Amino acid sequence: MRIKTSTKITPKGYLLELIIYIAIMFLIRETYIPNTHYLVTGFLYSGTTLLVATLFMKRRGITWKSIGLRRPKSIPKTFLIAGVVVIIIIAMLLIFNLIQDSFSVVKESSEAVKGTSTGQTLSNGDYGYVFSVILFVWLQSALEELLERGFLITWVEGLFSNWKFKTVIAIIIQACIWGFRHSYDISDRSISVALIGIIMGIVYVKFDRNLWPVIIAHCAMNTISLI
Repeated sequence: MRIKTSTKITPKGYLLELIIYIAIMFLIRETYIPNTHYLVTGFLYSGTTLLVATLFMKRRGITWKSIGLRRPKSIPKTFLIAGVVVIIIIAMLLIFNLIQDSFSVVKESSEAVKGTSTGQTLSNGDYGYVFSVILFVWLQSALEELLERGFLITWVEGLFSNWKFKTVIAIIIQACIWGFRHSYDISDRSISVALIGIIMGIVYVKFDRNLWPVIIAHCAMNTISLI
């Protein structure tokens, strides 16, 4: 699916906007606000990068709908695709962890995995808090797919618009960026996240660049991680 723009964008234009976007992405990730819930800092990151991406898109006459935030042709098929994606990702992670445990292909992440444990449990009767966290996690998951799969793949493709394998390059680059920002090193965590990003990127491109299958799959994976 070809994205139509109201103004012609040169590869240099895409490059400049990508540099600004990625710089802001990592600067915001380094922002520390004392005594702040991780969900708040997560939305600070996503909200800021969403604003930057939206401004760049508006300048070019591109909408979120045009890059994938539109109603899927078949809702049952969309959920089916998302379910298959979740199964593939779980299988991939199991294989990767098996290889990593057996051969230590890469080093373990230097920083502790920042899980999404709520600190509250249903057994304690904290239903409202737990379900509010789940809703926030779903929203965060959706925003990540808009930014990582929708915006980044589209803009990296624009940067390499004259290259034959621009889409392959875009999928790999966005996955590497996504993986690196999860641990800020080359480790088992960053590589496993990058592999998930590659799978998500392929699904996004393969299924008519509709974001809903990857959004649902991402929400499902993050919900599983809460259990």
